Amino acid sequence: MLTYELILEASERLRKRVRRTELIPSHHFSSRLGFPLFFKCENLQRTGAFKIRGALNFMTSQPREALKRGVITASAGNHAQGVAYAADLLGVPAVIYMPEQTPLIKVFETRELGAEVILIGRNFDEACQAAREAEQERGLLFVHPFDDPLVMAGQGTIGLEILAELPDVANILVPVGGGGLIAGVATAVKESHPHVRIIAVESVSAPSLHYSLQHGSILESPVRATLADGIAVKKPGANTFPIIRRLVNDSVLVEEEEIALAIVALLERTKLLVEGAGAVTLAALLNGRVPGISGKTVCLLSGGNTDVKTIATVVERGLLAAGRYLKLRIELEDVPGSLARLAADLADARSNIFHITHDRRSINLPLGRTEVLLELETRGADHIEKVIQELEGKGYLLSVVR
Repeated sequence: MLTYELILEASERLRKRVRRTELIPSHHFSSRLGFPLFFKCENLQRTGAFKIRGALNFMTSQPREALKRGVITASAGNHAQGVAYAADLLGVPAVIYMPEQTPLIKVFETRELGAEVILIGRNFDEACQAAREAEQERGLLFVHPFDDPLVMAGQGTIGLEILAELPDVANILVPVGGGGLIAGVATAVKESHPHVRIIAVESVSAPSLHYSLQHGSILESPVRATLADGIAVKKPGANTFPIIRRLVNDSVLVEEEEIALAIVALLERTKLLVEGAGAVTLAALLNGRVPGISGKTVCLLSGGNTDVKTIATVVERGLLAAGRYLKLRIELEDVPGSLARLAADLADARSNIFHITHDRRSINLPLGRTEVLLELETRGADHIEKVIQELEGKGYLLSVVR
């Protein structure tokens, strides 16, 4: 069973092996939200995520004989790097099963740490099932990503660090997949500060804990493609759920576009690169998902492992959602000067052309007409509305591309 004493032991065991990550105040978001906001930056942790704490605590607690043949696990990415790092540190082999759609940066970095990586399954649960089967066949020690007391205790050291730096904290928002992180943090915090409000945050694309709490028992929920791939789990753990049900005060969900906006906001306003799973906590606050919040509040930014391709996609989605980017399809007369007039009219509307495609060969167009696809830089929702009104007022046939 997870206990406060286990977390204290984990803290001592990990003291010189993991980074005591920064707890930084955010003046911009504090002013915007109306209460003091702090970020616990596990995205700056060794391996780029909090998972190293649980993996290392579990493995350093095992007798040497148990580790002799090596370890095996399943992960959407961050736990994989934590296990690979710990295995490399202890000089034991590691086999990691990861979903086929795992971001490439997480696969590359896991392999760079010396682990054998096997890509299998559409999601974490399918990869985990395959790893469990291989565990028996190969005689390796399974390191569970979340549903183990020693793993939870390692994650709980984050709670101890928050209290040490911010003893008057009122609220802590925690991303949730299988529940190991929030079970550990809640156990660490509630032992001495039972009044602190612990809030679980999930994506609507992977809402298993939220609906399990509503139902009062563990439910399996389908997982859709999500920016928060690190917390895309079909159901909470059998060991984590009772702890969460007892200690966690609230559970909220955020939309995919809200996650994208939070990632972009963190990049622009704090210069922090945070993956989707880590950004859900800020997304919940920015979109009013947590009612009645006040006092010193901590958003746990659980990780920052995301590849360049994903960043580009997320930034574009975030800019679209924020009204900073507009895609238009416009039909023009196919005569000299039409495109030049359109460019001039866009300049009058103070909209900058980011990308343009001119197509006169579409079979859907009548003769004498041409189609232009535009990507425009804009200054927000009001500016978008003004651009559209001005173009329509000048007779342009247009539609917004979503």
